[in-house]
Amino acid sequence: MRKLIVNKKYDKKKLSNFILDSFPNLNKNTLFKAFRKKDIKINNKRISSDTNIYEGDEILVYITDNFLFDELNYKIDIIYEDDNIMIVNKPENLSVTEDSISNINLTSILNKNYVNHLQPCHRIDRNTKGLVLFAKNEKSLNILLDKFKNKEIEKHYLAKVYGIPKKEHCILEAYLFKDSKKSLVYISDFLKKDYSKILTEYTIIKKDIKNNTCILDINLHTGKTHQIRAHLSHFGFPIIGDGKYGINNINKKFGLKTQYLYSYLLKFNFTTDSSILNYLNKKTITLDKF
Repeated sequence: MRKLIVNKKYDKKKLSNFILDSFPNLNKNTLFKAFRKKDIKINNKRISSDTNIYEGDEILVYITDNFLFDELNYKIDIIYEDDNIMIVNKPENLSVTEDSISNINLTSILNKNYVNHLQPCHRIDRNTKGLVLFAKNEKSLNILLDKFKNKEIEKHYLAKVYGIPKKEHCILEAYLFKDSKKSLVYISDFLKKDYSKILTEYTIIKKDIKNNTCILDINLHTGKTHQIRAHLSHFGFPIIGDGKYGINNINKKFGLKTQYLYSYLLKFNFTTDSSILNYLNKKTITLDKF
């Protein structure tokens, strides 16, 4: 069984479209057979045919994983590798670790097809593409987790947004609340109960005046769930293609179904001893192809 939560992109849309988009390997015949067998539930009620769904609905899909997923479809590009770490280019529609949609994830694919016992040192969203750092052993993992915690590893993202900020460079400050039930976060300009402070730094890389878009380099000073997507949207510059925090008609205009957001740069800025990983200090790994 797989559980899905409907986001605003699919509000008032057909359930079949939502499920097929969530499971690209699922064919229509299998899906409609599941409808007939009442193997799909909406808010814990079995249904026998396609229907409209609404934001926040809980969808339960009782279709076996071999119809939903295919690990062989995921070709993972290894960007850097040595005896202690591996850095890969994660494709879209794939979580770093197991989630509510699938137990097939980047970590499971790498451990099955490349190296055993790889463990992720950080995470990016399912539909955010780009660099993810893995440790090959427990000692490396502990060092790298500590380095991320102490902000001795920089993570930079490229985001294509609608609109062009007046300032070429700025550190945005706000407060974020995570609603786990809805799989959404909310941003406030003022501190509220259960909200956490966030800092998002951007620099304009390229402007497209004609289409009113620009490419931003994003440096996260805090690493909260959906921080970049929600914070930029709150600031008035939604990421193009973002079905959750973006603008649907803008996404359609540019023909993007997932957010134009890439984890494109990792920089090791160690200020303390790093034991077996000292050789990584001052090293920068960049994703050149998007």
